[in-house]
Amino acid sequence: MSVDKIENNSRRDFLRKSALAGGGLVLGFYFDPANSATKRVAKPSAISENSVFKPNAFIRIDPNGTVTLISKQPEIGQGIKTSLPMIIAEELEVNWKDVVIVQGDLDPIYGSQSAGGSRSTPTNYEEFHRLGATARTMLTQAAAAIWQVPVSELIARASAVHHSATGRKLGYGQLVEKAAVLPVPSKESVKLKDSKDYKLLGSRIGGVDNPSVVTGKPLFGIDVKLPGLLYAVYEKAPVFGSKVLSANLDKIKLLPGVRHAFVIEGGTDLKGLLPGVAIVADSTWAAFSARKQLEVVWDESLAATQSWEGFSAKAKTLSSQSGTDVLRNDGDVKVALKGASKTVEAAYSYPFISHASIEPQNCTAWYKDGAIEIWAPTQNPEAGQKVITETLGIPKDKITLHITRSGGGFGRRLIPDYIVEAAAIAQHLKTPVKLTWSREDDLRHDQYRAGGFHFLRGGLNDKGKLIAWHNHFVTFANKVVKDGKSKLEIGSGANLSGDEFPGRWVENCLLEQTPLECNIPMGPWRAPRSNVLAWVFHSFIDELAHAAGRDPLEFRLEILGDKDFIPGTGEQGIPYDVNRMKHVLQHVAEQAEWGKKKLPRGQGQGIAFHFSHRGYIAQVAEVTVSKDGKLKVDRVVVSTDIGAQIVNLSGAENQVQGSVVDGLGALIFQELNIEKGRIVQSNFGDYPMIRIADAPTQVDVHFLKTDNPVTGLGEPALPPLAPAVCNAIFAATGIRVRQLPLLRTDLSWT
Repeated sequence: MSVDKIENNSRRDFLRKSALAGGGLVLGFYFDPANSATKRVAKPSAISENSVFKPNAFIRIDPNGTVTLISKQPEIGQGIKTSLPMIIAEELEVNWKDVVIVQGDLDPIYGSQSAGGSRSTPTNYEEFHRLGATARTMLTQAAAAIWQVPVSELIARASAVHHSATGRKLGYGQLVEKAAVLPVPSKESVKLKDSKDYKLLGSRIGGVDNPSVVTGKPLFGIDVKLPGLLYAVYEKAPVFGSKVLSANLDKIKLLPGVRHAFVIEGGTDLKGLLPGVAIVADSTWAAFSARKQLEVVWDESLAATQSWEGFSAKAKTLSSQSGTDVLRNDGDVKVALKGASKTVEAAYSYPFISHASIEPQNCTAWYKDGAIEIWAPTQNPEAGQKVITETLGIPKDKITLHITRSGGGFGRRLIPDYIVEAAAIAQHLKTPVKLTWSREDDLRHDQYRAGGFHFLRGGLNDKGKLIAWHNHFVTFANKVVKDGKSKLEIGSGANLSGDEFPGRWVENCLLEQTPLECNIPMGPWRAPRSNVLAWVFHSFIDELAHAAGRDPLEFRLEILGDKDFIPGTGEQGIPYDVNRMKHVLQHVAEQAEWGKKKLPRGQGQGIAFHFSHRGYIAQVAEVTVSKDGKLKVDRVVVSTDIGAQIVNLSGAENQVQGSVVDGLGALIFQELNIEKGRIVQSNFGDYPMIRIADAPTQVDVHFLKTDNPVTGLGEPALPPLAPAVCNAIFAATGIRVRQLPLLRTDLSWT
């Protein structure tokens, strides 16, 4: 049978009657094994005979007119639980007030359910339009069949189908029984709405969970309660991966409320189940209290000799040597620098930092009869399921994973270490147990944004044009064992690409990378790589512009050049639309009145841009720095190009404003020190987060609609903030910031 024939058969199965005992119309997706692993086609889903909805479909319309939409991606504060259903609702022509949103559990019927990299919107946007439009088409056909009129005379509007000629109307609830038995329309016959006719998309819709959040309703993983629930803590070594030699378990078992205390051997995977001691009690308080009396002797590894001070010294030594990996080598940098009219050298560094989400890691697990049920605030439920199978031997089909709302993620909850810890504890108990990390656990056992060291040289010709760029990046890597062989693996978000700006734009460009071995777990932190690379590159570009006596905006536009499109090369292979970037850059300059204000000493503007996660973003920061070095960010102007449509204007603005504030907090405050292989900081007392007084006074957000595919926004608006602010600080004071956090630089001036 041909692939085309298989697809046609699947399409005919798209909608079928599923009205069982009161029923309704249900639409969903399933994997077609005849096609690629990522190909999804539509198929009806079942409603149980007692009409209880089972979350294995995207749309359900009940006879009473209620429309239930499944949100398949995890909600971590990015608003996806609201915005993705809005796409279906727009095409479905349903009143938003008639819609009920349900969080979908992990189920292959939905396809990928991870939330990270700003991929949720672009990977689902077109498909969700099609699903909503197909349902609308079926409902309209049902009305046409009932009234015996041509479909062309009907229009769907406000959760009903209308016949304008006679003024008749049938609500969707009245049509579901008929619609459910109609043959599926072909893809070609389903017409999507013109964007000019959108009523819902582009409007301001409050988050569907907002009322529950502000009134303290149980939504988050930490809120889960089950009959007979026990409460657990898990003590891991202060030096990552160290094994337990001994622990005073007999004493712990005698403490009030303690039910169990035992050692879990664990392994060496820094993203998996590490060795530790579990304490299980009748309450979280009892478990936490008992932990204070826990005494563990650890077999500390060689990692106990690692320190940030040592890493810094080693990086400086390596900077004078050739890089281990050459990522780009265009032209002849050595010759170009030697012949340059002016050269600039600078070293930039940034520390490890934590995700520090407000809700610490937690997970509830219940193991019984060889199967396990999980309730987790996760960004990546598939990874949680996989690690349970690989670590504990529980088959995939014996794992049920419920996705709860997350109290922040920023990439942290992509790593399932806390999920497998809870599952391992539950497997010992055969009773439901909730594992809760303390704030100290969260800071000292995170999957950190990696630190890094950049040693840069740039060359300018006699006209002040950039002709040479050299960056030696000293980064961090973990030793891992794969296929029986040990090797260094650069940390997540800690690698440099040969495609990074301005790599493809400078005739003579050398980008090289050297990994430093460490035993610190690393994971994606909001806008991985871009969150620090943008700061380094656009700060150094600013240095070069000032060294050339050039306007920083003009200098950047010159580097971008006249080509419309730069193809991808190297490892990442990401194409770059130069016109889109120039557009946002020029737009933000206009909105901020770049260069038109005569500012006194102590005030300045800084500009930066970055392309990441498919979004083109430019920002101008306006700052005031007092003579004693106190910084105030007065205004940040943001211009964004994330495609042809903003799904939820309220949510989009929130994402940009949140990125600005989050980026500023990381810039000013956040830093983790490493001593003897340990994270020194333990809580917000020594790891300060941004407060209201430090936030920008004003954030102006501009969305430039372009004829490009729709993409996400949670990541790309953050990277330009740090360089824009630091460049503004230089304009205000003449002080160049080359080390993060900003608190390490004295900004006082005379």
